[in-house]
Amino acid sequence: MVQEISVREATPADIGDLVELRGMLFAHLAQDWGPPTAGADWRQACAAAFAAQLASDDMRVLVIDGDGDGEVAACGLGVVDQRLPSPYNTSGRVGHVFGIVTRPGYRERGYARAIVTGLLSWFDGRGLTRVDLNASADGQSLYRSLGFAVHPDPEMRRNR
Repeated sequence: MVQEISVREATPADIGDLVELRGMLFAHLAQDWGPPTAGADWRQACAAAFAAQLASDDMRVLVIDGDGDGEVAACGLGVVDQRLPSPYNTSGRVGHVFGIVTRPGYRERGYARAIVTGLLSWFDGRGLTRVDLNASADGQSLYRSLGFAVHPDPEMRRNR
């Protein structure tokens, strides 16, 4: 019997876990990105941003609770960006999925899929026709299975 995965919206009580999970994500990404350039104070800034954004209509933070231990096992974020309309997107509104992370002890349970599916439903309910994300090597097969494809324009970045 397959157990249903319960996904819920994050609350202010989850902010500590959300910042911790975000730290885990960036520790993993540092293998490819190199060492972080900010000190530990990014965590306070991140917590303040979560506190402000949890009430925003243009951001959705979804979580899955751990096995009764009071911690968040997995999380993911979706944001709606307003860009200029184009022949490919007349509203100019674009969804972006990011920050999908699952604690190591909870992996391989379908949590990332459940969170991304929940975010895609949220975007669909808002009438968005385009949703972007940046995929790590670990997440690419999941995202492809949910309909994402590599875009012909590669992302480029300038860091200062």
